[in-house]
Amino acid sequence: MTSRKPDEPLARNSRLRLVRPRALATARRAVTTRRTRPAPRPPEGTPPRAELARQARHVLADAVRIARWAAVERGPESALRAGPEAVPAQERAAAALDLTPGQIRAGWDRARLAGLVELHGDTARPGWRLHAWDRDDSAVLRGWVALFDAWSLVHPAPEGVAPSAVAEVVEAVPQVLSLLQLSQGPVLVPVLLDLLGQRVEELREERCEVPVAEQGPDPASATADPASTAPEASPGTDGLPALLDWALEGLAAVGALTLDPGADAGHATLTPLGNWAVWVKLEQICVAAQSPAGNIEQSAEDMLRGCARLTPGPARAEYRAWLAARTLSSAVTELLAVARGEDALLRGLAFEALRVVGAPAEAEVRATVAEPSLRPYALLWLAEYEGADPDDAQEVLTREEATWLWVDTAAAVADHGESELLVRHLESAVQGTVPALLDEVRAVGHPRTVQVLVALAAAHPDPALSKAVRRAAFQVHTGGA
Repeated sequence: MTSRKPDEPLARNSRLRLVRPRALATARRAVTTRRTRPAPRPPEGTPPRAELARQARHVLADAVRIARWAAVERGPESALRAGPEAVPAQERAAAALDLTPGQIRAGWDRARLAGLVELHGDTARPGWRLHAWDRDDSAVLRGWVALFDAWSLVHPAPEGVAPSAVAEVVEAVPQVLSLLQLSQGPVLVPVLLDLLGQRVEELREERCEVPVAEQGPDPASATADPASTAPEASPGTDGLPALLDWALEGLAAVGALTLDPGADAGHATLTPLGNWAVWVKLEQICVAAQSPAGNIEQSAEDMLRGCARLTPGPARAEYRAWLAARTLSSAVTELLAVARGEDALLRGLAFEALRVVGAPAEAEVRATVAEPSLRPYALLWLAEYEGADPDDAQEVLTREEATWLWVDTAAAVADHGESELLVRHLESAVQGTVPALLDEVRAVGHPRTVQVLVALAAAHPDPALSKAVRRAAFQVHTGGA
């Protein structure tokens, strides 16, 4: 059997190919053209949203304190990330916040994963969720859900365990969470271990699509040493108890469940937050969106939030009414100020509103071409203003700009959309395969890359694709290639 390069299986796996590329304009519309349906009610006994948000704020309290300290320091916050140069800043933060350096590092990591801070090159900036933390329960809950999705990045895996075994357990954990959610109470750890083992075996059987006996011999390896060409054995189940402990501890660390060692084997119980999050995942719904009532009197930001759930036609009518109540120059300035914020959904909607403004906005939109975060949006706006068809306007973007816009739009969908929309958004990438997309997404350096990849891995139903995306998220998170 011939050897293969590490990247080869990803490139050959047909499930990792993007077979139906779509225009970026279609992906942009996916954020605003969302289905309107009554939101299912959570299970009986679920606390009110305000109480869930209070619990989420408690879980992320240290992360919020650290992010706010970093926002005030403005400079040393970048050094909190990693490396020897981070030690002085960590010590200052520990002294100021009465935390240990280890708690500072852990809290900073959580702040990144929850979207409380965003990295722009060597600079760290407060995320939009941090600004809305005290007043917006939806932002708080979405931040916690982002941390919940990234539990395997928060809690390091046991040393000496094969990465493939770790990946299998991460892939099988949703089944464990579903059992906990359906049980509506404590579940013994041995029961969870039995379920985990069954799910891991199912995943291994699903991967064995072509039995080894049916594969023809490889002439190039016919005379090779059998010991050197034997296929890699599947990791056994002996290490599953330790990996289950790791998974339960990781989920407990983000506030999704509680562990009780008990007198015998111990048991696990979902917290109200964890129970609600699993239900949300199963129902695939949005957390919440603000009402569109009273948009004319609102600021640009609140107006755009209010229009977020409207289809394009009614949204344009709202934009026109809002613009009619203001001078165009002040309205354009206010919309661009929102576009420069941290919320990717509002950035896209701001440029949709600027399309309604038309010619009076041209000069100010053209001036934003020099701003990296606005450049793709501005180039598309100008192309359409100059007569290009919206579905063809993306041709004015370079490959790097198109990839940056893809990540930014994915961030908007991850923050405000349904999981199904995030999966559909994958098809709009300009790259032909998932490995190519992941390579270019890593290279483009968007500040939301990790959160987008974690959300996509959690949402996608294909195990092979989800595993590849999760691996890429881990590599970006740890600074790997």
